[in-house]
Amino acid sequence: MESRIKYLLAGLLFAVPALAQESTPPEPIITESTVTTKTDTTLKSPPASAISPTINTSNSDLCTFGVAGAVQTQILGISTGTQITDDNCEMLKNAKTLYDMGMKVAAVSVMCQDQRVFDAMMNAGTPCPKDGLIGAEAKAAWEVEPQDEPKEADENWMELDADKKTLLGAGGVGLLALLLLL
Repeated sequence: MESRIKYLLAGLLFAVPALAQESTPPEPIITESTVTTKTDTTLKSPPASAISPTINTSNSDLCTFGVAGAVQTQILGISTGTQITDDNCEMLKNAKTLYDMGMKVAAVSVMCQDQRVFDAMMNAGTPCPKDGLIGAEAKAAWEVEPQDEPKEADENWMELDADKKTLLGAGGVGLLALLLLL
């Protein structure tokens, strides 16, 4: 029986028709397509253009310096700047210039316009000049007219109390929020 199965399987294998493929050259595939595109570009955030000019005071003999700032939103740009003069620097330069010109009493007089220098000179026993008087005569003149002494500079004029600082900070944050909404 086994031999019959072998002959049956061999017969089935030879009975299956053989399929062959024709050898013809392939035809080229040609496709045509037309693409039409339409694009719209929306600029959502323009580049920042609020530019503040700077005041270059490096390596110069000036008693001023510049401060500038700018804020740019999508619609509005604000730029501002100012210069600040250092009064103490100017006083020192004036005193040095007078001293270099040989006007030593005038140089000391310029320095004595500062309350700290005035007090230091009095404590050292060398009072500041007054109306052309120097030494003991100047000290007597200062004692007669104490209202002419230089006043102490109010160094706290820029300080704000806690409520004003809070109000100022809240106002700044509110202004920034408003500008960002524009």
